[in-house]
Amino acid sequence: MNQGYDFTEGSILRKMLFYSGPIFLTNLLQTSYQFIDSLWIGNLLGASSLGAISISATVIFTVLSFIIGINGATLTVLSQQKGANDERGLKESLNAFVVVLGVLAVALGVVGYLFSGSILTLLGTPEAIFPLAKSYLQVNFLGILFLFGYNFIGTVLRALGDSKTPVRFVLWAVVLNTVLDPLFIVTFDLGIEGAALATIVAQGSAFLYGIIYSLKKSKVPFTMPHFPEANYLKTIIKLGLPGGLQMVAISGGVTAIMGIVAGFGEDVVAGFGASQRIDSIIMLPAFTLGSAVNSIAGQNIGALKWERVAEIAKKGILLILSVSFLISLLVFLSADLLIRLFVSDQETIAFGAAYLKAVAFFYPFLGINFVLNGIVRAAGAMVQVLVLNLISFWALRVPLTYLFTRFFDEDGIAYGIGTSFIISSIIALFYYRYGKWREIKLFEKKETEETRQNAK
Repeated sequence: MNQGYDFTEGSILRKMLFYSGPIFLTNLLQTSYQFIDSLWIGNLLGASSLGAISISATVIFTVLSFIIGINGATLTVLSQQKGANDERGLKESLNAFVVVLGVLAVALGVVGYLFSGSILTLLGTPEAIFPLAKSYLQVNFLGILFLFGYNFIGTVLRALGDSKTPVRFVLWAVVLNTVLDPLFIVTFDLGIEGAALATIVAQGSAFLYGIIYSLKKSKVPFTMPHFPEANYLKTIIKLGLPGGLQMVAISGGVTAIMGIVAGFGEDVVAGFGASQRIDSIIMLPAFTLGSAVNSIAGQNIGALKWERVAEIAKKGILLILSVSFLISLLVFLSADLLIRLFVSDQETIAFGAAYLKAVAFFYPFLGINFVLNGIVRAAGAMVQVLVLNLISFWALRVPLTYLFTRFFDEDGIAYGIGTSFIISSIIALFYYRYGKWREIKLFEKKETEETRQNAK
C-alpha cells in the first residue's frame, strides 16, 4: 500500500505545509464546481434556470455538508489506526465505513428523489421556477452515491497520508463537468436536466477512477463488503452522526444569517451574497488546515505521541495566523475590486466592500477555531465539536448579528459576525486547554498518564 506521509516522525511544519497544499487545491476545485454549473446554465438557459439551481444548490450543499461531517469521522478513525499500525483495525473500519455510507447514500437518494418537491416547497421556491428546480434536484439525488463515493475515497487516502492523489479525482470531475455541461444542455437538448446529468456523470467517473486507483495503485485495504463487527459499527455511528450533524448545524446557521440580512433589502442581500463568494475563498486556508491537522494529529494520537500533538496545535495556530493576517490585509486593500467582480450596482458594491473591510481582520480568529477543532476532532471528540459549533453559530453568531444590526443597521452584520469569531476562538482555546478530549479512547491502547500530560 502507498504509505503516504508518516506524521509521527520528522518535521511537523514541513509536512504540514506539503500535506496541506494539495488539500487546499482540492477544496478550491470543489468550490469551482457550482460556479461552473452556474456559468453555463446562466448563459445557455437564462435567469429562471439559474434561479432554479440556486435554490436546489442549498439542498445539495446541506447533503454535501453532512458528507463532509461524516468524513471527519473517517479521518479520525483511519488516521489513528494508521498511526497505531493496526492493519486489521484499518481493514475492518474501512469495511464498516463502506457499508454504512453505502446504505446511507442509497437511502438519501431514494428519499431525496421522492420528496424533492416537498423540500422545495418548504424552501419557498417560486412557482415559476419550481418545475425546473425539482427536475435538477431529482437528477442530482439519483447520483448521490457518486458524490458520497469519490469524497469518501479522497478522505481515505488523506487519512493514510496521501493528500495529492485526491486532487486528480476532483480535477477530473471538474474538467469533465465543464465539457459535458454545454454538450448535454444544448447539443443533446436536455436543458437543466442535462446540467444535472453532466454533474453525476462527472462525479461517477471520478468515483470509478478513485476505486481503480485505490485497488490497483495505492493498495488501500478495501475488502468485499460484509456486515461490520459490532465494535467498529458502534464507533462509526458514535463519531459519524455528530460529525454529520455539526456540518448541518453550520449550514443551518448560514441560512439563519441570510434571513437577518434579507431584512435590509435587495442591495444589502446582493452585496452580502457577493461578499460571501469571496468569503468562501478566504476561509479555504483555515478549512484546509483544520482538515490537515485532523489527519496529522490523528496519526500521532494513534501512536500515543502526545507531545507531538501539542506541537501540531502550536505550529498549526502560528501557520494559520500568518496566512490569515496576510489574506486579511489583501482583502482590506482590494475589497472594492473584489466585489466588482460579481456585481456592478454602486449601492451593492458599497455595502459589499464595507462588509469585507469591516470583517477582514476577524478572519485569523476563525482560523484558530478551525485548527483547534481539527486537533480535538482527531481524538474522537465529535460530540464536543458539535457542541462547539452549535455555540459558535446558534449561541453567538446568529444572536450577535441580530443584536448588532439593532444598533448599527446593516453595518452591524459584519460587527456581529466578527465578534462571534473572537468569542468562538476563546471558547475553542479554553476547551483545547482544559477539556477532557485527551481522555477519549476509540480503541484500546496502552499509555501512561505522563504521555497524556505531555499534550498539555
